[in-house]
Amino acid sequence: MTDKDIIAGILQHEGGYTNRADDAGGPTNMGITLKTLAEWRGRPVAASDVQNLTRTEAEDIYNHRYIGAPGFGYIHDGRLRALLVDSGVLCGPATAVRFLQRALRLEDDGVLGSDTRGAVWTVPPSTLYYRVCAERLRYFGRLISGNVTDKDKDGVPDNTEFAAGWLNRLADFIEEA
Repeated sequence: MTDKDIIAGILQHEGGYTNRADDAGGPTNMGITLKTLAEWRGRPVAASDVQNLTRTEAEDIYNHRYIGAPGFGYIHDGRLRALLVDSGVLCGPATAVRFLQRALRLEDDGVLGSDTRGAVWTVPPSTLYYRVCAERLRYFGRLISGNVTDKDKDGVPDNTEFAAGWLNRLADFIEEA
């Protein structure tokens, strides 16, 4: 699986522009939030900038922020790299690295350094893949049970509303393995 394939899969899951009151990310397009786009461009941006984001720029952001910067390009197994990149998109790159470090039974500092990269080779790829899935699932459980805000006032905690999508996305990774 190439990085281009990984990004195409993420873009398929993420879809187009949304701006829901109950989404902590605010205006989002192709999975790129207002905050992420502002950081990428190095200046404040408006919701209209997010709405008008091009696919090419979104791909550049994913390549840099979610593959290159955290070091996921060093992960030799394409399926595992895809899972980690997707985890970084949903939970933040440092959290995705922590999933990997916990799966490797290492101290989880959120930095994909030489110790973590070396340890990847000590665990069979399929075992490591499922351990990372398990860490991501545990994270979602903590996130859902710990968030009781209801910004859209519909009686359902905000993270609970997103839980099915998060879990379906993880289920897709498990099924594809």
